[in-house]
Amino acid sequence: MTRQNPPMKIFTSKEKEKLVAQLNKQFGIKEIEGIFSMRGQERLFLFSGDFSIKQIREIESTLPIERVGIYFGKFMDNKVRLSIEGVHALKSQITKNIFELDDEQLDLWMKGNELNIKTGKHDFLIMKYKDNFVGCGKASAEKITNFIPKNRRLRERNE
Repeated sequence: MTRQNPPMKIFTSKEKEKLVAQLNKQFGIKEIEGIFSMRGQERLFLFSGDFSIKQIREIESTLPIERVGIYFGKFMDNKVRLSIEGVHALKSQITKNIFELDDEQLDLWMKGNELNIKTGKHDFLIMKYKDNFVGCGKASAEKITNFIPKNRRLRERNE
């Protein structure tokens, strides 16, 4: 017996408005083109292709679809933690909660380390180095937690 995935949730226009309002509050995002979907309770996906919601539903009724679009982010603590792709998709609109990394911090960050820095914030931060956005972290009283997946981290060279 095969286990059936729960149906993919495609956001209504009201749900999308609510999500964009949250992203505006967190990062200054004002608008997002595309269709948002979820499978499960927290992982968000953004699709900006040519299929309509109706066409996606028709495909899903005959083929198992794990997701539609890019992994955009995740709901955590009633907020949105953007993925690296989500940060890149919205980089031209991000105006709030940006943390500027220096050379040493960038090296630590890209290797997957937490940064032991007191920012005075308790929120998700967009990590930036010069003109490049490099992901999203979560600031607490003592540190910035790193969410770069292990397979995307910079590795030490064995010399």
